[in-house]
Amino acid sequence: MNLHLRIWRQPGPDADGAMTTYEVTGISPDMSFLEMLDTLNEELAARGEEPVAFDHDCREGICGACGMVINGQAHGPERTTACQLHMRHFADGDTIDVEPWRAAAFPVVKDLVVDRSAFDRIIGSGGYVTAPTGSAPEAHATPVPKAAADTAFENAECIGCGACVAACPNGSAMLFTSAKVVHLNSLPQGGPERESRVLDMVATMDEEGFGGCTNTGECATACPKGIPLPSIAAMNREYLRAARRAGR
Repeated sequence: MNLHLRIWRQPGPDADGAMTTYEVTGISPDMSFLEMLDTLNEELAARGEEPVAFDHDCREGICGACGMVINGQAHGPERTTACQLHMRHFADGDTIDVEPWRAAAFPVVKDLVVDRSAFDRIIGSGGYVTAPTGSAPEAHATPVPKAAADTAFENAECIGCGACVAACPNGSAMLFTSAKVVHLNSLPQGGPERESRVLDMVATMDEEGFGGCTNTGECATACPKGIPLPSIAAMNREYLRAARRAGR
């Protein structure tokens, strides 16, 4: 496969950026999108040019590091991470636009790399439990209803990639935040911080500059792990309950 790439190049957070065109040849349909970028970077390095900077780590769809917008879609045309997107989903001769996440709360560091530490600060404000751990308890020591366990597991799949923010026309982090809140609030271990968790995490989310949610649903459509849209409604209910009890 031969491809025309138009990639966002930006030397640093305070520099101007622009789309730069590259030609890549001999791309195997079985390559992942990141392997295709590796091929481009090898060619750029061989010519003495600066390789394209992009985030990656596990390359197995687990860590969520490889966030990028491909042809206007978060992670590309398939509902998966960019590292698991294969070039067979494109045609020979295609023009492919590659850009970083576009959100005020995700400033560009370089090229396709953005600073997603805002997510870390949201988690740090309430995404934890204070129940003592010690040695591993018996599996049946803390009964959890099947429905609650299913909800917790479903939301625990969030990998914090940021696709929901990139896909949202408002740059909202509601799906990410709700996944963390609903995951822990569904379990008995998360009970002690149930109210403070949702109040603090939503407050931090707003402080970080994410946009408001208008329920367009693009976040859930783009999420590679299938975090359900109703999680946002569940978090809103938790927030209203907690705010009422706190007298807010």
